[in-house]
Amino acid sequence: PLGVFASGVTPQGSPRLSATVVLIRRAKALEFRFFEIYRNAEYLLLLAKGALLSGGITVLSATFGLIIAFAIAGVRFARVPVLTQLTAAYVEFIRNTPLIVQLFFIAFGLPLLLGYEWPFWAHALLSLSINFSGYFAEILRAGLENADSGQREAARALGLRPRPIFFLVITPVAIATMFASLNSQFIFLFLTTGIISEIGVADLTQAGLYIDSRTFRTFEVFLVLTAIYIGISMLFKAVLALVERRLFPWKFVR
Repeated sequence: PLGVFASGVTPQGSPRLSATVVLIRRAKALEFRFFEIYRNAEYLLLLAKGALLSGGITVLSATFGLIIAFAIAGVRFARVPVLTQLTAAYVEFIRNTPLIVQLFFIAFGLPLLLGYEWPFWAHALLSLSINFSGYFAEILRAGLENADSGQREAARALGLRPRPIFFLVITPVAIATMFASLNSQFIFLFLTTGIISEIGVADLTQAGLYIDSRTFRTFEVFLVLTAIYIGISMLFKAVLALVERRLFPWKFVR
């Protein structure tokens, strides 16, 4: 009889007892073992290093991507012959090809074609900078083209030349207007860094994959990764909000 009850089947075939046994078995199968992660100093160190590397690559990629994007947006805004068409083609190519394809081509294709050797994190940095320069360029271009024409006319009336007008009048207003979009794109860039683990970069996702391969606690490991990604994203948002208030205080004047 005990064996019968343990199997979840009663002499009368009660479905209630059978369902209870199934729930107990599922609860045991879903037993969480987070202590296998936080009690191991090696795993904690891997997560910390991965988080720092992911955050660092995000900041550097955003910086280089913004520099490239600003140059592209300036060329397209000024409608420079030939360069305008080339930069437009560059943006369309970047935005219409998968990041993973660009990453593999830069990490494995370019070294074969050009005969150079870089560490994988440098390939990842270059790939992310190029990829997000296309998106940043479109955001900046939209901001430049939507700048108030009255401000340009006022600057011309004051005797300013085209270059000072672009850098001192149009650009600050455009960046202030599109800062929220740039902010969102920056956070998306950080979340996208997980893909660089595909070429062996020891980022946060790669650290999680290593821990999972040692503990076989996939659910717990990736739940911890989710919490870390959310925490760092919120930290970046807070920092960017402070930067926005410092650079564009007039946006918050009531």
